Amino acid sequence: MGSDFRIAAWLIQPRLNTVSNNGTTFRLEPKVMEVLVCLAQHAGEPVSKDELLQTVWPKTFVTDDVLKRSISELRRVFEDDIREPRVIQTIPKRGYRLLAPVEPVNGAHGAAIAQLGQESRKASLNWRTLALLSGGAAALLLILLGTLSVAFRERLLGKKADPQIHSIAVLPLQNLSGDPNQEYFSDGLTDTLITDLAHTDSLRVISRTSSMQYKETKKSLPAVARELNVDGIVEGTVQRSGDRVRINVQLIQAASDKHMWANSYERDLRDVFALERDVTEDIARQVQAKLTAPNQAAGEQFRPVNPKALDLYLQGNYRLNEFARGAGDEERRKAAEYFQQAIDADPDFASAYNGLANAHLSLLWPSGQDAGIATEAAERAVALDPNSSDAHLTLGTMREMAWDWAGAEQEYRRAIAVSPRSADAHGNLGSVLDLTGRLDEGWKEQQIAFELDPNNADLFNFTLSSGLEMRGEYDRAIAIYQAFLKRDPDNGFTHIGLARDYLKEAMYKEGMPHLERCWTLFGFPDVADGVHRALATSGYRGAILESAKATEHLIATHKAYVPVNAAEFYATAGDKERAFYWLEQAYSHRDFLAAGTDDQVGYISGIQLLEPLRSDPRFKDLLRRMGLPELQVDESRAGGQQNGHN
Repeated sequence: MGSDFRIAAWLIQPRLNTVSNNGTTFRLEPKVMEVLVCLAQHAGEPVSKDELLQTVWPKTFVTDDVLKRSISELRRVFEDDIREPRVIQTIPKRGYRLLAPVEPVNGAHGAAIAQLGQESRKASLNWRTLALLSGGAAALLLILLGTLSVAFRERLLGKKADPQIHSIAVLPLQNLSGDPNQEYFSDGLTDTLITDLAHTDSLRVISRTSSMQYKETKKSLPAVARELNVDGIVEGTVQRSGDRVRINVQLIQAASDKHMWANSYERDLRDVFALERDVTEDIARQVQAKLTAPNQAAGEQFRPVNPKALDLYLQGNYRLNEFARGAGDEERRKAAEYFQQAIDADPDFASAYNGLANAHLSLLWPSGQDAGIATEAAERAVALDPNSSDAHLTLGTMREMAWDWAGAEQEYRRAIAVSPRSADAHGNLGSVLDLTGRLDEGWKEQQIAFELDPNNADLFNFTLSSGLEMRGEYDRAIAIYQAFLKRDPDNGFTHIGLARDYLKEAMYKEGMPHLERCWTLFGFPDVADGVHRALATSGYRGAILESAKATEHLIATHKAYVPVNAAEFYATAGDKERAFYWLEQAYSHRDFLAAGTDDQVGYISGIQLLEPLRSDPRFKDLLRRMGLPELQVDESRAGGQQNGHN
């Protein structure tokens, strides 16, 4: 039902995501409109929750909590009472039924004629007057067109309003300097623009991780928008000349590839954050979104930033983001140096402190001092800029690594208060809630995160996948991993996630290629070769043990400190003693672990490959010492059985 239709007195226009009645128009989120359309297609009949979920969110990580929110929004728009429903009825434990009658509207002209009675009554015309249309049609039509509202005349003549924009992706700003060494500058300004736009109300902004994969893409904007599931695209250029910077930005209505707005901005480099804020406010104004957590109070001026400090910060940020492309500790240490130099040039530069904290957090082989440096820098960033969602996220990670679960939750909630549509903040909060035993609350936060940024592989790999796995939803986790691999086949973390889930499901044949591939992508092709040879000579258990020994070698040669990974491999291979040895090593050296890996000891209660250890008193004692409850992992929906390795 893609064309317009009526539900009682309400006009529904799915293509515009609008619901109208008596001159009042409500705009719905696209998925909420899809729920309404699905109900309308089965008007008067019960529609099960499963059918609605499969129709509106096919192969997507959501449960009926998302559906409930959509139904609540529809009831709000229709002013419907759940206790005495006139429009949507809840059928307990089954689904929903659309009670109100549904009538099709044949095209835009038909929709306008169908509304003519309402509009004319609003203009104090009566049915006797309307009857004159049959006699003096042409003359009366001119009179009506002159007296009715502009909006109605446009509908009557078939002119359509532009679809509302509810979600935006900011594509990487193009570097026009002619110097490829200036890529760090254009990428850095893209990051800032995304961060600022994320502080808008009623506007979903796709994360940097998802947007950056379209740098220099050859795909059309409508194709990019479909893949990212957004209504609008922001694209533009950056040109730097000395201490002057010029940004050209345009807003595109994604589905039609229609240009909606464009502007140019030029400022001194020291005022670049004020420039970015102007861009953000103009875009928000175009989509009628409201800035909910401005970095500055209304009318207050931005503090100028030291141009040298800004340049050093952007260079550090560029190198830190190399982490996602497989860079080693050398790049991360270099990033930390840039951030420290930026702080030396401008001691009150909050973003530089946050960058410094993250650089020390992401090291594969940190020193005993890195956790302390990161904590101090994160605390300083929050003190300098309490309205920085990113700073609260970083501090929350530090609290989590110190097993201060309440402190971590508090910081993640503060990050959400500043930026309600931060997928990372919701995802991190969901993980902490899960770890502390509040599974229902955690599940809701993880679903919100995935709804906000469903194309963010890193978000899924590091936080959201565990939510599915802890609930035995391995089939769904595997399906999402596979979808991410189609977009980015060289993401090592996606491969290791798939390997884990296949191994947990005893699908060793499917899991081994991913295990080998992740070793290669992380820069250890010799290990991948060893795993392959062990598989040929010793079967699946031999290949898993080869990975365990290789992990121990990484630790012994100071290439990566990943004791929990070693414990996972040994537990899967059936060597409990060696698994517990490495878990105790992780516990004893928790300040030495890197938050940038998937090896945090705080997550052992939710790691499914450690399942063979859960009944052992030593595992329960370890959880007690960490201040974590024993989690009851849902195995009811898991398909595989741990019944051998060959």
